[in-house]
Amino acid sequence: MFSPKTLTSEHRDLIHDVAFDIYGNRMATCSSDQTIKVWDVGKDGDWKQTSSWKAHSGSVWKVTWAHPEFGQVLASCSFDRTAAVWEEIVGETNTMGSSGYKHWAKRTNLVDSRTSVMDIKFAPKSMGLLLATCSADGIIRIYEAPDVMNLAQWTLQQEVACKHQASCISWNPSYTREKRCTKSSFVKPQVSGDKKDELKSEDSENNGTNGQKNPFSSEKNDKMVILPQVPLLAVGCDEFNCSSNNRIVILHYLSLVRRWNKIDCAVSVSDPVHDLAFAPRLGRSFDLLAIATKDIKLLTIYQIMASSGAIRFEVSLTATFEDHFSTIWRVSWNSIGSILASTGDDGSVRMWKQCQKSVWKSIAVIKGDGHIVKSKENQETVNNSSRYLKLGSISNPTQVPWH
Repeated sequence: MFSPKTLTSEHRDLIHDVAFDIYGNRMATCSSDQTIKVWDVGKDGDWKQTSSWKAHSGSVWKVTWAHPEFGQVLASCSFDRTAAVWEEIVGETNTMGSSGYKHWAKRTNLVDSRTSVMDIKFAPKSMGLLLATCSADGIIRIYEAPDVMNLAQWTLQQEVACKHQASCISWNPSYTREKRCTKSSFVKPQVSGDKKDELKSEDSENNGTNGQKNPFSSEKNDKMVILPQVPLLAVGCDEFNCSSNNRIVILHYLSLVRRWNKIDCAVSVSDPVHDLAFAPRLGRSFDLLAIATKDIKLLTIYQIMASSGAIRFEVSLTATFEDHFSTIWRVSWNSIGSILASTGDDGSVRMWKQCQKSVWKSIAVIKGDGHIVKSKENQETVNNSSRYLKLGSISNPTQVPWH
């Protein structure tokens, strides 16, 4: 049973984002009042605000935590066209002279964007201290901290231009930047009709390559699925007047040249994308991407190697959920990627789980007060919920008005 807790945030304007750390013991919120607040959970289970500061000179859209391996580090992005990295300082004395005083210090200010920075995310810790941002002019920027002990220095690793306004970004939780493939790293699809769901291991000999060439006997192997994860980065577009139906951009990392390249995505997403999230892989031979639009879409991404050694990505739509009957704003996976949670304008949190025969079903519907809604009750109340509509988009993202 879920036990809801109501917090008095003391934000003076709309809250745009809430982010938990990896342990779920700390929470950060950001708002249009230009502030970030940090909360800690006590032994009694109550959340208490421990820090609050003005972070930007405009609305703060997103806030995110770095892996604790790099310390207590936050990153934020704002309407003021900047992104910032913050570090919690412990042990310094405040003006009252008390010991153990904690406060958050700005380590760097990223000012490369000429328009509003819409989203910001840290990469998985296995890739090092990387930070990705996307802005209203459709440019994805990837930053790297060469020295994790010096958060004041960040290098712009690469810029990738999209055709449309970017709204959200997500890394796949990969474990290694580059992994030497072994015999168990490849499986051969066993085609049953038009489906390739069942996979069987291939026992051919491995030539000790790193996945860039085919390690099998090329005479009998037409296609292989590579199991080690390749770093991926997905970006969504929420622009209403979009000239194409391709509102999803997926990038993959080429470790040999240290560059990010776009993947050809044949899946059409015609509605504005408000959020997206990769599922932890954990035994799957493919990546699973959840997309929040007017409904929920699940995409599967296979990395496939042909007998010639050429590698391509196969992206397909595996499921669509329309139970919210309204716009979806957020999607999030649990730690093992087995349950998906979504929130929408119907005022509820819905949880989804894959059942037998790869069918996804709704396993719970939770209202804001913690009440678990039955299916009939949800149908009656869905039209009475609050709805937030985007009235328009920035016609010229290069000219962003200041607050």
